[in-house]
Amino acid sequence: MTANVAVLGASGYTGAELVRLIATHPAMRVAALTADRKAGQSMAQVFPHLRHLALPQLTTIDQVDFAAIDVAFVALPHGLSQSLVKSLPSDLKIVDLGADFRLTPEGYQSWYGNEHVAPELQAEAVYGLTEFYRDRIRGARLVAGTGCNAATVQFALRPLIEAALIDLDDIVCDLKNGVSGAGRSLKENMLFAERSEDVAGYSQGGKHRHLGEFDQEFTKLAGRDVRILFTPHLVPVNRGILASCYVKGDPAAIHAALSDRYADEPFCVVLPMGELPAMSHVQGSNFVHLGVAGDRVAGRTLVVSTLDNLNKGSSGQALQNANLMLGLDETAGLLLAPIFP
Repeated sequence: MTANVAVLGASGYTGAELVRLIATHPAMRVAALTADRKAGQSMAQVFPHLRHLALPQLTTIDQVDFAAIDVAFVALPHGLSQSLVKSLPSDLKIVDLGADFRLTPEGYQSWYGNEHVAPELQAEAVYGLTEFYRDRIRGARLVAGTGCNAATVQFALRPLIEAALIDLDDIVCDLKNGVSGAGRSLKENMLFAERSEDVAGYSQGGKHRHLGEFDQEFTKLAGRDVRILFTPHLVPVNRGILASCYVKGDPAAIHAALSDRYADEPFCVVLPMGELPAMSHVQGSNFVHLGVAGDRVAGRTLVVSTLDNLNKGSSGQALQNANLMLGLDETAGLLLAPIFP
């Protein structure tokens, strides 16, 4: 059977990426697309690169017949998903790409500054880092997608924390992010003249909201508080995240642990020891590349993780989770090779 899919918030980057991926999916069809300000337009008008696809017209959310939908992808700005998801049918499978269901109620209030309007759903939601929550995602009704930065770093560090291979009090993560991670809405600081030929940090000094995910997930893994030092930088590329994680631990043991953990994962590639990945190696794909290198000082190690923020960091991850929720092949629609150059 073919699953009917709704993409709520299809006029954003992640919505368009979902449509692009589902177009090649053997067991899904796009049955509904919504947008707020662009309702009434065709997807071809909003995203000309999708002109070749036969897609439904963009509508408002209240025009969608959810009784005919098997899974809904919610790709709305942060803060808008919680009240919407609360109003949707209780038997509808939902993958939320925003931040509204990633954290505990206490964590959400701490990092986003307001109480959650659907704490009962927040408690029900399964954290959507597929490779680590696969069994729970299979039986879930509501899956909360991770932050793209949070996913990139967790792929590098989770196996090392699980195996107690690194010093938990000395973890430094430096990220380089493409501008599409800031969304599609017009912002002065995202203009070409503002961003080209420049690199700048943002949300520095422990202010980035994805730290809430690191605190939550790493503390849960370690059984004690873990607080990493994390600084993201915006670089003038369209897509991609590259995380350089500096840890204390034996390089060979770290490389072996990552290799063992991801040996059977279809989308996680651990490079040979000493070889480090680049953003361009995963662009447009659902793959994660990881590399490990030792330092000139014994006991210090660099772990580098890279993924496409719009694909594996968001829409690809969402589709991977939906495949599990629907009992489909987890890799369906997701084995596109990276694009290069």
